[in-house]
Amino acid sequence: MGSAGASSKPIQDTKFDLQAPIKTMADDQNESKSSSKKPLENPGTMEELHKKCKDVMPVFFEGAKLMVNKGLSNHFQVSHTINLCSASPSGYRFGATYVGTKQFSPSEAFPVILGDIDPSGNLNANIIHQFSPNIRCKFASQIQQSKMTAAQLTTDYRGQDFTASMTVGNPNLINNSGVFVTHYLQSVTNKLSLGAELAYQYGPAVPGGEIAIVSAAGRYGDENSVWSGTLGMTGIHLCYYQKASEQLQIGVELETSFRMQESTATIGYQVDLPKADLVFRGMADTNWNIAAVLEKKLQPLPFTFALCGLMNHQKNSFRLGVGLIIG
Repeated sequence: MGSAGASSKPIQDTKFDLQAPIKTMADDQNESKSSSKKPLENPGTMEELHKKCKDVMPVFFEGAKLMVNKGLSNHFQVSHTINLCSASPSGYRFGATYVGTKQFSPSEAFPVILGDIDPSGNLNANIIHQFSPNIRCKFASQIQQSKMTAAQLTTDYRGQDFTASMTVGNPNLINNSGVFVTHYLQSVTNKLSLGAELAYQYGPAVPGGEIAIVSAAGRYGDENSVWSGTLGMTGIHLCYYQKASEQLQIGVELETSFRMQESTATIGYQVDLPKADLVFRGMADTNWNIAAVLEKKLQPLPFTFALCGLMNHQKNSFRLGVGLIIG
């Protein structure tokens, strides 16, 4: 058995560099500030200003609905929808979605073409294409009874810390009518974004022949909490979103119309139970409406069961919807 001195390793001499600069506490604080300061990110578009709060609210449908989704390839998918309802027109709709191969990020590919049509020829179509990392265009049209009832073209320019958008809606050279909307949203800090909207409409149906409306918009928050609002000549729209936990999200919305002289407040919530493959959304507003939507994935089958209800105590009415999504 060897001695303890023979088995021990020699201790290396510690050397000091006398010419190296000595760090002070101020240098450490400056380094921490520079590392914590992040560059401003793109704030998104004005359409996404209230998106987080809107996503919490349930989307109600009435009657029975059956939807079958079928992927034909990595880029093409079709859907078949049958809706049975006494309040709205029932029937069958065929839908198709095409996703191209042009990618500017791992999660998005362009162009995107999607639409649906019924046996009467009523068509809804959307085309989304990104021409460059900064420019994206969206075109939407609607055809009812062999006539184009709506057409809209939106162009977004996304800069490093701002987004500018221009929308042209229902242009008609014969009647000399149309709608033009411009948006601008700027990131002031990592949490604060400010912007403005200008809407201009002209035509024979508009009082005075033309009208212009200016609105201001703002958003403050992060991934867990967001305050957003718009203030204009026609009204006020305020939203608040809070992620209370991994399972619970809450949204509060207030809409005030100066022209109608009325306000509506809505509170909604979303409960996610991943282990049960269940999502529940509910809401209640000041008009005495109470709505809820339950979505349950029937694993291991590719089925999703949906159940929704809408009740109004003041009007003594109740509506129910049941749906099944396959694929």
